[in-house]
Amino acid sequence: MTFKITTNDQVHFIGIGGIGMSGIAEIMHNIGFKVQGSDPSRNNKNIKRLQKLGLKVFFNHAKKNVGNSKLVVFSSAIGKDNPELKEAKIKKIPVIQRVEMLSEIVKLKKNIVISGAHGKTTITSLISTILSKAKLDPMIINGGILNSINSNALFGKGDWAVVEADESDGSFLFLSPKVAVVTNVEPDHLDHWKTFDKIEAAFVEFCELTKERNGFAVICADDEGGKNLISKAKEKGVKVISYGTNSDSDLKITNLKLGLPGPSFDVDYEGKNLGRIELKVLGLHNALNAAAALCVGLGLGKDFNNLKTGISKFTGTRRRFEFRGSADGIRVYDDYAHHPTEIAATLKAARDVVEGGKIVVAFQAHHYYRTALFNKEFGEALGLADQVVVLEVFAPGEEAIPGASGKTMASLVPLPQDQVVFEPSWSKVAQQLVNRAKPNDIIMTLGAGDIGLLAPEVLTLLEARQKS
Repeated sequence: MTFKITTNDQVHFIGIGGIGMSGIAEIMHNIGFKVQGSDPSRNNKNIKRLQKLGLKVFFNHAKKNVGNSKLVVFSSAIGKDNPELKEAKIKKIPVIQRVEMLSEIVKLKKNIVISGAHGKTTITSLISTILSKAKLDPMIINGGILNSINSNALFGKGDWAVVEADESDGSFLFLSPKVAVVTNVEPDHLDHWKTFDKIEAAFVEFCELTKERNGFAVICADDEGGKNLISKAKEKGVKVISYGTNSDSDLKITNLKLGLPGPSFDVDYEGKNLGRIELKVLGLHNALNAAAALCVGLGLGKDFNNLKTGISKFTGTRRRFEFRGSADGIRVYDDYAHHPTEIAATLKAARDVVEGGKIVVAFQAHHYYRTALFNKEFGEALGLADQVVVLEVFAPGEEAIPGASGKTMASLVPLPQDQVVFEPSWSKVAQQLVNRAKPNDIIMTLGAGDIGLLAPEVLTLLEARQKS
């Protein structure tokens, strides 16, 4: 690194409201740095949390915001023409990416780093929960709000750090894992990687990093990409603990039961039945997430019964099958699912708990490139619902790609025409959902954009209908 700062110095974050940026900013504040930042999103919950902690936030991007900062940190969403970036370079203030700052924060810890196309946030949260229950006081930097701490970051004074990594731009290779968790390997983020072979090679390299610290990798054996990664990582001499329902898994899920209040399963580890796990979060995908967390704990030599107790306390993270309320006999959930695999897993979990009702979904795709790449797969995944409302793609600042649109996606959902609608008007989406839902149904909002803001409006409309 080419910078040196002390806790008396001011650090400026460009895009401080992002989930990753806000977590690092909070940690640095807790360490003792003078932290400030800029972000145009006034209704951002992350920003409101930081402001309550005393951090100064500018709701614009202007060169004057940089002030007397000794270091500027920026997120991958910030363009090269950002006025604060330009000002920092004029003033010769060191400028680094978010992941570089993250690597500096955690380099003195023993790091558990979670990566993969899906499930990272939940697994990070699960591991954080079980280590906290074991009184190891870990540092936590997560990609979602952990219900137990009402934040995505925790300073933690223990020896361990639990970190959600970002493979989208290769930045996860900046980190130093003693334990590397890979949930799945899929052809996502091809705007950066260009080919799946390059993605796969990056994950192999990520797993290899554990060898430098006498650590190990935890990889899902139910995922086709994961299976291949297990083989390639072992060829490189990486110690691997695999998990899944697959009979070849080191930690095998058996006697699985789905439904309310959550999945339960027996754990077979290295040929021994260790006991039964009961979860408070829904779906097969969360059973797999719990299995990954167990692999980490067992790999570190922790007692199964203590791990079981920690997992039983886990109540989920924000925007991961998050229950937002009910009215007029209809339950409303919100989920961050923004990839076809995630959508399919979430809707299968919803089917397990809908109890004879129907699933009414609103989906907002994120990024034109991902929509163009997976339009057909998005349509197929959404077909697992009963009623679907498709919004326009959420892609601020991006150049549109022909055919990568909400309208095209809606036409690809394999449901009768009257059960699918493309709704380009944000103000009409909530009413569309309410009109399509009846008592005993589930309404779900899905996507990585701003669709999570719809739930309160949906509930207000349902309450009004119930009273009428």
